Amino acid sequence: MRRFTLHRLWAVILKEFIQMRRDRLTFGMMIGIPLLQLVLFGFAINSDPRRLPTAVRSADGGPLARTLVAALEHSGYFTLTRVAATEAEAERLLRVGQVQFVINIPEDFSRRLLRGERPAVLVEADATDPAAIGPALSAVNTIAESVFDRDLTGPLAGLRARAGPVQFQFHAHYNPENITQYNIVSGLMGVVLTMTMVIITALAITRERERGTMENLLATPVRPLEVMTGKILPYIAVGYVQVLLILVAARWLFDVPMIGSLLLLGAVALVFIAANLAVGITFSSIAQNQLQAMQMAFFFFLPSMILTGFMFPFRGMPEWAQWIGSCLPLTHFLRVVRGIMLKGNGLAEIGPEIWPMLVFLGVAMAVGVWRYRQTLD
Repeated sequence: MRRFTLHRLWAVILKEFIQMRRDRLTFGMMIGIPLLQLVLFGFAINSDPRRLPTAVRSADGGPLARTLVAALEHSGYFTLTRVAATEAEAERLLRVGQVQFVINIPEDFSRRLLRGERPAVLVEADATDPAAIGPALSAVNTIAESVFDRDLTGPLAGLRARAGPVQFQFHAHYNPENITQYNIVSGLMGVVLTMTMVIITALAITRERERGTMENLLATPVRPLEVMTGKILPYIAVGYVQVLLILVAARWLFDVPMIGSLLLLGAVALVFIAANLAVGITFSSIAQNQLQAMQMAFFFFLPSMILTGFMFPFRGMPEWAQWIGSCLPLTHFLRVVRGIMLKGNGLAEIGPEIWPMLVFLGVAMAVGVWRYRQTLD
């Protein structure tokens, strides 16, 4: 029996380093994935979202009403982006997701405030993601206690009640009970499709190459686009099975409301499934083996989980992270799913979220076809 020797051990270690150096993609993933996690978790995750887009519908143009709006903006939680002229316009802004809050100031606000009647200000919120609105609504009550300290002086100082001169009333739209399952379960449809579709198809061409059947495929008169389409179509059926299972579980296990059209949701799901399958095929054509294909799929899946608004509020992330997230199809699909299921949105409301997915699909397909042509050479 041979003894353990440091000389042979060092030979094996040296061999592994040489092999690691030759497999540059795998080595890059080992370095890149921890760095990506560090950046995403360190900078992009924020459980206290601020500067949330807010619309104001004010029937009182007096200085006290303007003071209230300015105080809400200075809190850092609200950013005035729109002025709603009517209740219908305010409701539309919330439904399409252009604003997170609507501040409603009544017509007799200043008059009742000076009488000491504590007028009510209605704060409407898009509660499809309860984590996004919680800190902001908590800050509102604190603001109410001191917002008019500069205005209520002298004879009016007695209006500074301990509970504050103004009372805020909150109305959480689309998820009034702040049930997290409504947000999570509906979003899981996009997450599951992203994970399974990308990973499954990322192994498609690399599996052919490793098994030696790629040469037989290349010898046929099948064109690159036909190969990619033929590999994508069977998995579209698998994707729809997953969509159906998630919808059944959402309805019968978690009582998630389904207000909008499920047919419309199914039509948009086709675009999303195809986009993820195109990404998987592209990774498959780039990778040299199945391990590299899996690493690429994980490299795509990680930011899709964190930067799209599934795990953490999208508007709580820094602007650069929101730009990256807006390039990912999952970001737009999550808005579509939650908009249809929880808000009852139609094609007019979800239209702005469909074309980015179509653009992503076109780019991914073009890159995949180009890379597949490279393998022919």
